Amino acid sequence: MEVMARIQRSEREDLVFEEEDLPYEEEIMQNPFSVKCWVRYIEFKQGAQKPRLNQLYERALKLLPCSYKLWYRYLKARRAQVKHLCVTDPAYEDVNNCHERALVFMHKMPRLWLDYCQFLMEQACVTRTRRTFDRALRALPITQHSRIWPLYLRFVCSHPLPETAVRVYRRFLKLSPESAEEYIEYLKSIDRLDEAAQLLATVVNDENFVSEVGKSKYQLWLELCDLISQNPDKVQSLNVDAIIRGGITRFTDQVGKLWLSLADYICLGHFEKARDVYEEAIRTVMTVWDFTQVFDSYAQLEESMIAAKMETTSELGREEEDDVDLELRLARFEQLISRQPLLLNSVRLRQNPHNVHEWHKRVALHQGHPQEILSTYTEAVKTVDPFKATGKPHTLWVAFAKFYEDNGQLDDARVILQKATKVNFKQVDDLASVWCQCRELELRHENYDEALRLLRKATALPARRVDYLDDSEPVQNCVYKSLKVWSMLADLEESLGTFQSTKAVYDRILDLRIATPQIVINYAMFLEEHKYFEENFKAYERGISLFKWPNGSDIWSTYLTKFITRYGGCKLERARDLFEQALDGCPPKYAKTLYLLYAQLEEEWGLARHVMAVYDRATRAVEPAQQYDMFNIYIKQAAEIYGVTHTRGIYQKAIEVLSDEHAREMCLRFADMECKLGEIDRARAIYSFCSQICDPWTTGAFWQTWRDFEVQHGNEDTIREMLRIRHSVQATYNTQVHFMASQMLKVSGSATGTVSDLAPGQSRMDDMKLLEQLAAEAERDQPSRAQSKISFVRSDASREELAELAQQANPEEIQLGEDEDEDEMDLEPSEV
Repeated sequence: MEVMARIQRSEREDLVFEEEDLPYEEEIMQNPFSVKCWVRYIEFKQGAQKPRLNQLYERALKLLPCSYKLWYRYLKARRAQVKHLCVTDPAYEDVNNCHERALVFMHKMPRLWLDYCQFLMEQACVTRTRRTFDRALRALPITQHSRIWPLYLRFVCSHPLPETAVRVYRRFLKLSPESAEEYIEYLKSIDRLDEAAQLLATVVNDENFVSEVGKSKYQLWLELCDLISQNPDKVQSLNVDAIIRGGITRFTDQVGKLWLSLADYICLGHFEKARDVYEEAIRTVMTVWDFTQVFDSYAQLEESMIAAKMETTSELGREEEDDVDLELRLARFEQLISRQPLLLNSVRLRQNPHNVHEWHKRVALHQGHPQEILSTYTEAVKTVDPFKATGKPHTLWVAFAKFYEDNGQLDDARVILQKATKVNFKQVDDLASVWCQCRELELRHENYDEALRLLRKATALPARRVDYLDDSEPVQNCVYKSLKVWSMLADLEESLGTFQSTKAVYDRILDLRIATPQIVINYAMFLEEHKYFEENFKAYERGISLFKWPNGSDIWSTYLTKFITRYGGCKLERARDLFEQALDGCPPKYAKTLYLLYAQLEEEWGLARHVMAVYDRATRAVEPAQQYDMFNIYIKQAAEIYGVTHTRGIYQKAIEVLSDEHAREMCLRFADMECKLGEIDRARAIYSFCSQICDPWTTGAFWQTWRDFEVQHGNEDTIREMLRIRHSVQATYNTQVHFMASQMLKVSGSATGTVSDLAPGQSRMDDMKLLEQLAAEAERDQPSRAQSKISFVRSDASREELAELAQQANPEEIQLGEDEDEDEMDLEPSEV
C-alpha cells in the first residue's frame, strides 16, 4: 500500500492503476529508462482500453523519446485504432500529429516515413501527402531514397495530376536514370508522346543504357520508330527521317521493320514520298525476309490507293482526268508485281554478289531484252571473284559467249572466250572447260583447223614447269596437264590429224602421267586399227606401268584378251609370262577372270597338266564366295580331260576348303558320282563324313538322300548304323540348346533361391525334367520331323520297320531275322 501511495503521489492525478500493474510499476520506478521494462509492461496491457494503452505509451516516450522500437509500436497501434473509422474523423488528425511528433526525433528512420506516407495516402490528402514525401526525401540520406521513390511514384500515378507526376518523375530520373522506361510508359499513358519520344531517343543514343526489362537496342529502336511513325502529329520536336535512317544504318540485319516505320510516317500525308521510300528500301535491303516485308507493304499501299481512288470516283462521278489517274495507278501496280522476281534476285545478289547461279537466273529473268542481258553478263563477269564464287564461274563467260554466238556475232564470242582464258580461275578445270568451249565453238562453225590450233595452244608447255596441285601458281601455267583438254585434243587429232600427230598426243599424255585406264585402252585400240600391233602391246605395257591393282584391271583384261586373239599359241611362253605378271599381286576380287582366261589359253594351246595347275591355283586365289564356282569348273574340266575318277582328289579338297553349306553340296555330288561308279562303300563313307556337318533339324534333305541311298543299296546293319549316326549328330547339335536352357534355368533358380537352398538334389532332378520337356517341345516344333519319320532312336531299330525299308529296295536281297527286339523308330525325345 505504501508503494501504491508513492506512485500516486509521483504521477499525475488522472492516472489510475490496478492491483496487477504494481509489479510493472515498481520495475519501471527502479528502471525508468529501460526499454525492455516498458515493452513488457505494454505487452501486459495489450488488452486494456485504448486510452489507458496510449497513456502508457506516452509515459514511456516521455522518458525515452528517441526509442525507435517504442515509437514504431506506438504508431502502429494508433493506426490500427482508427482503421475502421471514417477518414474525416478527428481521430485521424490525432494520429497524424502523433506521427509528426515521432518524426521530430525519428526523422532518419525511413520506415516511419513510409508508414506515415501510406497512412496519408489512405486519407486521400494529396497535397499534404506530396509535401510529406518531399520532407522525407529531404530528411533521409540519399542512400535511403530508393525506399521512398516507389511509393511516391505509385502515389502520383494514382491521381489524375499529370503535371505533378511528370515533375516527380523528372526528379526521380536524376537519381535513377536507368528507370527511364518506366517514365516513358507513363508519358505514353497520359498522351505526352513528344516528351516520350525525346526521352526514348535519348535512351537509344546512350551506349551505356541497359534496359531493366531486358530489351535490346534494336527493340528500343523499333519502339521509337513505331511511336514516331504512328503519331506524326504529336511528335514534333524530333527529326524522324534522320532517326529512322540512323537505325537502318546501325542495324543492318533488321532493317525491314525500320523501313516500314519510315514509310508509314511519310505515307500519312505524302504518298509520292512514301513510294520513293519503298523504292529505296527494296533497292537496299539485304535479306529476303526484309524484302518480303517491304514489298508486301508496298503492294498493299498501291492497292489501298487504287481502292481509295475508285471509291472517290464512284461517289463524285467519273471524269477523264480520274480515268487517266486510275489507269496510271493500275499500270504502276502491275509493273511492281512484274518486277518482284527481279527485285528478289537483286536482294540475293546483294547478299552474295559471287553467286553464279543467281546471275544465271537474272539473265533468264531478262529474257527477250538483249540490252539488259548484255548488261547483266558484263556486270557478272566483272563482279564475280573466281576465288569467292559459289558455283562454276567459267559458266558465266561461256554463256556470255554463247549469247553472242546465238545472235550471229562470232567475233565477239571469240573475244569473250579469249578473255576468259586469261582469267585467273581458282580451279584448273574451269580454265580447261573454257578451252574446250573454244574448241566446240569452232567445231560448230566447221573451223576445224582453228579448233585444232586452239587445243594445241592450250596444251603447250609453259615457260617453266609447275606442280599441277600448286595453288599459288596461276591456272594458265597448270592447264597443260589437264586431262580434259588432252582428251579432246586426242579425239580431234584422231579425226583431223595424221597418225603421227595422234600418236604423239597419246605419247605426250603418257609421258605427263595424266592418263586414265580408258585413255590407255583408247590409245591401244587406235594403234590396233592402224595395224601397229607391237606398238599396241607397248601401249598396254606403258599403261600397266602407270597403274597398279585394282586400277589396272581393265588394262590387263583387255591386254591379255587382245594378245591371245592376236597370237593364240604362237607365243605361248610370252603369254604365260604375261599371265604370271598379271596374277602377281592381283587381288582375289579380280583373280577369277584372269585365271579362267589363263586356263582357256592352256586348254586351246597348252598342256592338260598346265590346265589342271591353273585351276588348282585359282581355287586358292579367288575370294571365298567364288571358290565354290571355281571348284565346279575345275571338276568339270578334270572330268572332261582325265575322266571322273580323277575328280576324287578335287572333291576331297573342295570339301576341306569350302563352307559347310557348299561342302554339303559337294559331298552329295561326290557320293552320287561314287554310286554311279558302283563304289557303294565309298559313297557310304562320304555320307558318313558329311553327316557330321548336317544338323537333322535343319538339313532334312541330306538325311532323306542318305536314307534313300541305304534303302536302295544297304542292309539291316547299314541302316542301323545310319540311324545311330543320326542320333549321335542330333545329340551333338542339341548340346548347345541344352546348355543354353540349363543356363536359363540356373539363372531363374538362383533368382528365387528356394529349391536349390532347401533340396539341392531335388532341384537337379527338376532341372532334368524341364530340360527333357524343352527338348520334347523343340522336337515337336520342327517341321522336318513330321516329314521324315526318323528322330531320336535306340541303338537298334525294330524288325518290322527294317523289313519294310528292305522291301522298298529289293525284297529278294535282304533277309531279316525274327529274334530282334521290338522297338519303334519314331520315339519321342523323352523316351531316349
